Amino acid sequence: APKQEVFMSRRSFSPEFKLEAASLVLDQGYSIPAACKAMGVGPTAMRRWVEQLTLERHGKTPEHSKAMTPEQRRIQELEAQVRRLEREKEILKKATALLMSDALD
Repeated sequence: APKQEVFMSRRSFSPEFKLEAASLVLDQGYSIPAACKAMGVGPTAMRRWVEQLTLERHGKTPEHSKAMTPEQRRIQELEAQVRRLEREKEILKKATALLMSDALD
């Protein structure tokens, strides 16, 4: 029989799920183990989400993960839009310079 490979896949959770899980600990007085049991997730993920939600509530926008709170998600969307517009502006500046140099030749 051919040998089957087993892949460990990381479950991915929506920002809403993470928010709900972390708020059990932060707002409803659950311990980390009790919240883990209630939500069916491990303690490492739960601790990370609680830490992230705490930071978001203090105005810190996550850099490497999707924000949980609507306010921080909006900030992430606006920051992405600004980056996109900055890239477009650079492209237009280069194109304009190229057209100007062609016109001078």
